[in-house]
Amino acid sequence: MNVFERYAPFIQDYIYSHDWENLRGIQVAAGEAIFNTDDHVLLCAGTASGKTEAAFFPILTLMEEDPPSSVGVLYIAPLKALINDQFERLDELCEEAHIPVTKWHGDASSSKKRKLLKHPAGVLQITPESLEALVLKKHMEIPHLFGDLRFIVIDEIHSLLRGDRGGQTFCLLERLSRLAGVNPRRIGLSATIGQPELAAAFLAQNTDRKTQIPKIQGEKTRWRLSMEHFYKEGDQAAKGQEVEALPLEAPTDQAPRNANDAMAYIFEHTRGKKCLVFTNSREECEAVCQSLRLYCEYKHEPDRFLIHHGNLSTSYRESAEEAMKDEDTYMTTCATATLELGIDIGRLERAFQIDAPFTVSGFLQRMGRTGRRGSPSEMWFVMQEEYPETRAMLPEKVPWTLIQGIALVQLYIEERWVEPPRLDRMPFSLLFHQTMSELASSGPLTPRDLARRILTLAPFHNISQEDYKVLLRHLLETDMIEMDEHKQLMVGLAGERVVNSYKFYAVFQENVEYSVHADSKELGTIVKPPPIGEKIAIAGRVWVVDDVDHEHHHVYVHVVKGKIPAYFGDVPGDIHTRILLRMKQVLLEDTSYRYLRPNAVVRLKQARETARNGELLAQSLIPLGKKMYCLFPWLGTYAFLALERFLKLKCGERLHLRKLSSSRPYFITFTMDVSMKEFYQILYEEACKEFDPLDLVYEKEVPIFDKYDRYLPDELVKKGFAYGVLDVKQMIQYVKEVLYLEKDQVEDDYPQDLYKAVN
Repeated sequence: MNVFERYAPFIQDYIYSHDWENLRGIQVAAGEAIFNTDDHVLLCAGTASGKTEAAFFPILTLMEEDPPSSVGVLYIAPLKALINDQFERLDELCEEAHIPVTKWHGDASSSKKRKLLKHPAGVLQITPESLEALVLKKHMEIPHLFGDLRFIVIDEIHSLLRGDRGGQTFCLLERLSRLAGVNPRRIGLSATIGQPELAAAFLAQNTDRKTQIPKIQGEKTRWRLSMEHFYKEGDQAAKGQEVEALPLEAPTDQAPRNANDAMAYIFEHTRGKKCLVFTNSREECEAVCQSLRLYCEYKHEPDRFLIHHGNLSTSYRESAEEAMKDEDTYMTTCATATLELGIDIGRLERAFQIDAPFTVSGFLQRMGRTGRRGSPSEMWFVMQEEYPETRAMLPEKVPWTLIQGIALVQLYIEERWVEPPRLDRMPFSLLFHQTMSELASSGPLTPRDLARRILTLAPFHNISQEDYKVLLRHLLETDMIEMDEHKQLMVGLAGERVVNSYKFYAVFQENVEYSVHADSKELGTIVKPPPIGEKIAIAGRVWVVDDVDHEHHHVYVHVVKGKIPAYFGDVPGDIHTRILLRMKQVLLEDTSYRYLRPNAVVRLKQARETARNGELLAQSLIPLGKKMYCLFPWLGTYAFLALERFLKLKCGERLHLRKLSSSRPYFITFTMDVSMKEFYQILYEEACKEFDPLDLVYEKEVPIFDKYDRYLPDELVKKGFAYGVLDVKQMIQYVKEVLYLEKDQVEDDYPQDLYKAVN
């Protein structure tokens, strides 16, 4: 019997009614894995490939053949909007078989939730945060609700494999399964997973099943891709030059005086089309939308631009989503990652990306929002750059976002490479959260029982019993928990205030603003202040952070000379080392890329000439003159961050290091009083010494990164950062195996003629 014949009659009718001529490869492969095995299943296929139907057709067939006595399927998605979107599709599919589908999130119907609690059945759709609230508040109802749970479907699973939110989800799945006494199969869905075997192993962790990864015959994908470069002011790179590049579909119309050419470009090429414009931050999203709306005013055209990001109200976001679904309107929405995942917002014709995203996965997700219903996916990259000053140093002459964008695209085109899951963290913030959640839901527990319930959860495989004792002692001292006369632990007075807040359900950091103070003057506000000793730009000047008061949300600074990008809370993304190495190759090779537009072609040529003239590709350490040097490590974000600290804290005294400044993760500039050969030798010697990663934490620093770090003892915050954030292993490997080999290729002193040539 083939997969279609195995489907329940109502599934077959659904397929006929939608005029499907045949099943897709993923639907056949998923059906075989779900029908013919008892394993977990990881479905990896492109955006809009039919993954949801591929999973639910066989699952619903099995449910109709043997109806469960409780909720049979738990569907978890990272966004309420994605749940709302999938609800319409699943509800239509399940209606004929009378299988109820229930949404459960903050905006869902209370009456439908009450009905499910009385008569649990069918499919329950939920976010990780609402699942946390359900386990916490309806603890005694869990066996009744999920006593016959058969499947857990996790949509967009890649978004849950690199941080605390994913850890929270898998903790809750284990706790729910224990409470309900069930062993459901897990079905993961994703369009962008690197190293699926790692994700498959994590999906199966702490269960008695293995994970199937069905082999799917990939369909040929077609892309329409373009990448253009713009200076924010002044003449563009290709002005006055003849350049072979992709033809532009229409000339850019006359723009307002002093206009940003990049915004004019986007304005003209969204006209009469339904598009998305992706940015990498909320601040940029707001600025871009404002600029594009000003063009509408200038041209006396109706406003055709919408906005969508996480700081907007639910109703505002939903109105943008509904407008985009309207097939008769041609609107463009400026968005952040909130529209990156698989919400159906109609037939989108084109996506724009301002500057390079941080990951290949993000690039694929964003481009995958277009090209549905038979059309090719289409993305236009718009790379922006300040015009380099005449006396700019070598590193400032490289258009880093342009090079990064090319590297992202080429890594996928050439190797189908996507970032792998990040499963080696030490999630102490999540450990606090799940400890408090367990005590709040279960009631008093002995320390032994609590440790047995928490430390056995899969995300805490790196946490030792000794570290957990340190945490519990600290929580007792701070009244987060207390011990009763029976030597059992329970939530304390301070803990009640944390657990009883609706904000407790989420483990991701809300946008808390910190006011910045210099002496007695307030300069403005930022989000997520950097560590003490780092620099920020605000009020037109550069400042060094002296102290951070997390309780009152104050940052204290003093002014210094220099120039750095403004910092309002969006820290540099987690850029993988493979991307940096491919960026180096972009500068090294002579390859022309067919998707580059004229300005980008010229700017890339200039960048390659700059890199070669400055010997940037021949060695990592480049002299800039007057005892100033620039180091190009080609390391990912967290190995780069470890190298910064290694230079300051382990090598700084021997190097006589001063004025260290970094543009993470591209380059580090500094002055030193030793020769280049001595630099290499000193770094190698220090890297060969045994040292604790905790040595790379500044003396008075408590690097609070995650939401509940402020409730942890300082020693665990530092340990989590040193062992779970900094990539010390890769940094040491780089110093020993890459840098040291360059030692014999350099002269004792920096060559002045080279300095003059590149500056």
